[in-house]
Amino acid sequence: MVAIAGADAVDLDEVVALAGGRLAAQGGWPDAEALLDRVPANGVLLVEAAGVPAELLAAGLDRITEAVEARGLPLVVAFAPDAIDPVAAALLGLDAVLLCDPTRVERVAALALAGQRSAAPSGSAWRESEAERLRRLNEEVARIAEVLAKLASNGPPGEGGAVGDRRRGYGGEQPDDAPQDPQAIRRVIRARRMRDMFFPAGLFEDPAWDMLLDLYAAELEGLKVSVSSLCIAAAVAPTTALRWITRMTDLGLLQRKPDPADRRRAFMVMSGQARTAMRNYLAAVARAGLPVA
Repeated sequence: MVAIAGADAVDLDEVVALAGGRLAAQGGWPDAEALLDRVPANGVLLVEAAGVPAELLAAGLDRITEAVEARGLPLVVAFAPDAIDPVAAALLGLDAVLLCDPTRVERVAALALAGQRSAAPSGSAWRESEAERLRRLNEEVARIAEVLAKLASNGPPGEGGAVGDRRRGYGGEQPDDAPQDPQAIRRVIRARRMRDMFFPAGLFEDPAWDMLLDLYAAELEGLKVSVSSLCIAAAVAPTTALRWITRMTDLGLLQRKPDPADRRRAFMVMSGQARTAMRNYLAAVARAGLPVA
């Protein structure tokens, strides 16, 4: 493994050793370009970004992005909450594990998994298991979309059907009676957050739905949502939120839009299929006289 670390980095030798790896080279952000050339084949790049000045961080992330895309390097990045937007703008969507304000255990686990993936040959069981996991997630999203579409047309949900057919549940005409009041969606979000005042923390974690609600309300309001704002809306730890953003992007529910005024920031939006599914769901519960969950 090769590490690019800021002044605030933890004891990386111990962390890498606990993950079952060996630190071949380590240096500061000014040496990032030279360190990237030292990452061995089947190696892992560890990036510690906490405490790195904004301009140095931006320049370093550019070089890191180029290297990861060109060489397919597994990447683990640890950073402070105030760096969510520039890190996500540069690295979200790459083969990267993004750790916001991680514990030592989280670092070790991420490096161990990255090392295992790096060591696995192309087409190995590791990659097959990843593909299988994504396939199952796609099937589940498609199944939910089919049920929502049938509810919206007052038809009973059925069973069976190929995945390709189920995906069409996202399409079709948007119902005229879909709720369009962003404040109604905001009240739903507020009610969901109020549960945390009376029950143990983490009991009702549902980051995917919380993020979709927030993005839908923002779209109705004509507002843009940064990655850091969406992490807050997810109501979970930032690392968990970033993992869900990556998963939902892979599933075609979210899209990342670079900020034309600031390359260090990106906005997140709902995809067309997610937007239609949301409208169908809201129309269905409204016709049934049910509250939005």
